Amino acid sequence: MTAPTAWNPGWVHEHTQPLAMHAFRMVETQHIAATMRLVDSAAEQDVLEHMLDASKPPLPPEAQGIHYLLAAPFRYLLPTGSRFRSTHMPGIWYGADDSYCACAEIAYWRQRFLLDSAGLITQHLSTDHSLYEAAVQGRAIDLQTPPWSQAAAHWKHPSDYTETQKLGALVRAAGNVAWIRYASVRAPGHACAAVFDPRSLTLLTPKGRYEQWHCHTTRDRVTLSNGRIRFDF
Repeated sequence: MTAPTAWNPGWVHEHTQPLAMHAFRMVETQHIAATMRLVDSAAEQDVLEHMLDASKPPLPPEAQGIHYLLAAPFRYLLPTGSRFRSTHMPGIWYGADDSYCACAEIAYWRQRFLLDSAGLITQHLSTDHSLYEAAVQGRAIDLQTPPWSQAAAHWKHPSDYTETQKLGALVRAAGNVAWIRYASVRAPGHACAAVFDPRSLTLLTPKGRYEQWHCHTTRDRVTLSNGRIRFDF
């Protein structure tokens, strides 16, 4: 017997629309600096990067040819799920409507990591992150509009992803939805994007111009700063 769900499967076909937004994603600073310490020149680094890339899982066909920052979330099947992805599902690219919202998302997960790690809970963690901007467009579900909004209690839950992962499975099965727009749980008043189809993404930040942020995490506070702007969570 199928477990009850908050979603009407027919909605995935009847209540979608073409949508577009600019979205920001923050990732831990890429391994370029780390590999540079292992070689003597840019040419050697390029060879090393290609060797490392060859050892990674293959990209799905629809992610071939797009920038690695956009493609990376679709490459790996992580052992933990996310808001719209259960553990067995392909990857999803998540983005936020501005830098504050992107920082709020990172702050939540950095602090969650600290609090869930018994050996780290009293420690201070310092990490560096890169922020980039992408354009998202394609047929989408906007959870902030009817009839999706009537299930807001499910998709706004801060930690229980049971129903949103069911929706993610419906989207995958339908095959006609590229992404989902939803209200941010970590930054009220902001919006996020969950992108299922990498072909809906276009990198807007010029190569090498990613904004650098420093994150300082304790059990009580997370601070992110780029040298000009500081956010405390």
